[in-house]
Amino acid sequence: MLLTLTTTHHPATDLGHLLVKHPDRVQSFDLPAGTAHVFYPEADEARCTAALLVEVDPLKLGGGRGRRQSTSPEGFTLGQYVNDRPYAASSLLSSALTKVFRSALRGESRDRPELAATDLPLTVRVPVLRCRGGAELAVRVFAPLGWTVTATPVPLDETYPDWGDSRYVDLTLTGTLRLADALNHLYVLLPVLDDAKHYWVAPDEVDKLLRAGSGWLVDHPERGLITRRYLAHRRALAGAALARLAELRLADEPPADDSVDPGAAGDAPAGDADPRRASLAVRRREAVLAALRDSGASRVLDLGCGGGALLTTLAADRRFTEVVGVDVADRSLAMAARRLRLDRLPERQRDRIHLRQSALTYRDDRLRGYDAAVLMEVVEHLDPPRLPALEDAVFGHARPGTVVVTTPNVEYNVRYEGLGPGRFRHADHRFEWTRAEFAAWVARVAAAHGYTATLGGVGDDDDPEVGTPTQLAVFTRNDRDDRKEETSR
Repeated sequence: MLLTLTTTHHPATDLGHLLVKHPDRVQSFDLPAGTAHVFYPEADEARCTAALLVEVDPLKLGGGRGRRQSTSPEGFTLGQYVNDRPYAASSLLSSALTKVFRSALRGESRDRPELAATDLPLTVRVPVLRCRGGAELAVRVFAPLGWTVTATPVPLDETYPDWGDSRYVDLTLTGTLRLADALNHLYVLLPVLDDAKHYWVAPDEVDKLLRAGSGWLVDHPERGLITRRYLAHRRALAGAALARLAELRLADEPPADDSVDPGAAGDAPAGDADPRRASLAVRRREAVLAALRDSGASRVLDLGCGGGALLTTLAADRRFTEVVGVDVADRSLAMAARRLRLDRLPERQRDRIHLRQSALTYRDDRLRGYDAAVLMEVVEHLDPPRLPALEDAVFGHARPGTVVVTTPNVEYNVRYEGLGPGRFRHADHRFEWTRAEFAAWVARVAAAHGYTATLGGVGDDDDPEVGTPTQLAVFTRNDRDDRKEETSR
């Protein structure tokens, strides 16, 4: 079975540094069911392709005395030795990815740490993938993650077209993503499409799924199907995984599109969802991350961090040397710690991340001296009389160099089916601002505390009548030169 990974990033040969595999060598790795080989069919500054070829030994795959039964559909004795496993991509290829590209899957690169955190132009091809559900299912699971998907059914016999298509597809994915994200998508979704794992699915597979799906599975419109198939339809394990995903969704400040379900793919009105678009929650995090990068911040506060969705994104970006999650709820901080896998991170990475319990309406000296702070979908959860206390604690006392604020745009609610007049997007929202109300609040806070602010939006291009679903403001402190003095305190 074969998988190729191509980039046109310049210089493209940096792919070798990210995969920790030299383009001038062929490397081989022993697997429980055979051997994996990594080589580069092309490698120059303009274009580089890494190929992973897995040779399966049917005798090893067939097992032996004492080997636990797999979840493979080839349940009869001869089927353990005569099957398509040596040729069609499956969970065997997924296992090879973890063996061969372990550090790349974790988003780590000793030689190119900044590049490992950067979106790259990537093309993935799996020429033969057993796909239970056909090409349409391949699109449904990969497209919401930002991939352009081409899934071409493989005919049973090219010389006899009347025989129709086989159960295999030739899969090509094109997109601009972090390499680690691309590999984790493949690690989870290749066995999901195959829907027949070659090994026994134990309870620890739940943790593997949530770890590899961190940052994308919780918002995926097909998360139920993905979870059940990845866990080989074992009801107890799938139920436990889905419960944990639901818990994460509830702790992640339920995104604006969660409560009213305006289309599982994102911020499109109901009935007009495009599965190729990332969800509004994902796009909101991307917008916040872009604002922080533009500010040049390296030490960042996530105020009202909830279950840690944004913290996970920040922690994956090495330009942030310190990331602090702040929340008033112990339960949310515990969820964030689990989502970040703090107990499993190497010490050097764990030292960059801190979780602190604090109420955002009270001054806290521990929050002073940071480059930037984020209030992502937080202010609308406060009763309006408590807003001045938050303004004083964040803008007046903590005084980070940059503050990024997002909040729902109540005018956009008319585009969501099921949101009648006077209803908010989430039951815990105390208010939702119009664009004029948000602009007035931003202008007042900026003037009162010595900041300059810019307004923006997140979601589709501005609707001429109601704007974007999420409002965004970036506050920049006017006296940022004194940030070094505060940091040194």
